[in-house]
Amino acid sequence: MSYRADKIMSLSGANLNDKTSKGLENLFKRVLKNGMHGICSSPYEEGQEPGDQLTEKQIRRRLKIIKPYTKWVRSFSCTDGNELIPKIAKEFGIKTLVGAWLGDDAEINKREIEGLKQLANNGYVDIAAVGNEVMYRGDLSEEELLDFIYDVKKEITNVPVGYVDAYYEFTKRPKITEACDVILANCYPYWEGCSIEYSLIYMKDMYNQAVKAANGKKVIITETGWPSEGEGLGGAFPSTANAMKYFINAQLWSKEDAIEIFYFSSFDESWKVGNEGDVGAFWGLWDKNEKPKFYRNPIGIRK
Repeated sequence: MSYRADKIMSLSGANLNDKTSKGLENLFKRVLKNGMHGICSSPYEEGQEPGDQLTEKQIRRRLKIIKPYTKWVRSFSCTDGNELIPKIAKEFGIKTLVGAWLGDDAEINKREIEGLKQLANNGYVDIAAVGNEVMYRGDLSEEELLDFIYDVKKEITNVPVGYVDAYYEFTKRPKITEACDVILANCYPYWEGCSIEYSLIYMKDMYNQAVKAANGKKVIITETGWPSEGEGLGGAFPSTANAMKYFINAQLWSKEDAIEIFYFSSFDESWKVGNEGDVGAFWGLWDKNEKPKFYRNPIGIRK
């Protein structure tokens, strides 16, 4: 570990409340420059939404922006152009957590699963995720999801296969936990109304619950983040300062305790407003126009 990284990690979350806006911005830039384990892809441009066809040009442009700051990227689908994300990421030297999006449409599910198998067998996948929050949404039964997981595991034998859901689902559903090679847990203190002051402690507890359920299997935090704008939830309030604080604390913990985290998300995407309320559009580290949200002067940040 470099002296620079060690110095950054010596800053505790409590110190962040004492920082000026400029001081917080400078620390954010330093932590971002130091790099992340992983980040979730946000490929949809303004006016697009899932189901629209993504172009190679837009995917390449956005991956080029995040490339200096992350070792891994997570994608959510294997259709409609999303299958290009892991291919281009590999070209850029970025590792991939590739997801097949499963829902209540049997034909789409079939295409997604076949796409995941093809990508993995062609060497574009480092971790395969069979579904995202399917149990949380109630789109499939547990038995239907298990059938998909075991089907994929029969044909993808060269990389770990898992399933992504809220951390507590792995405690509630031991059969799914048993089926997974790796536990892929989403941990959002914000969505449980936790204030920013206690959010890191809260996320550590979420993670530890998943670790307990995992029975020795590796646990990866596949989503966590904090919105910069929108209406609050309980004691959780979106703001530029809170989003920076959460990112800083999450990344320092990730490096200090070797926790593998995929931060949510790379770019703001307006289509998410319908599903999540007004906060849905403001989870990115970059805005919808691909400009940095949390610092005005990018001097010292790698391009």
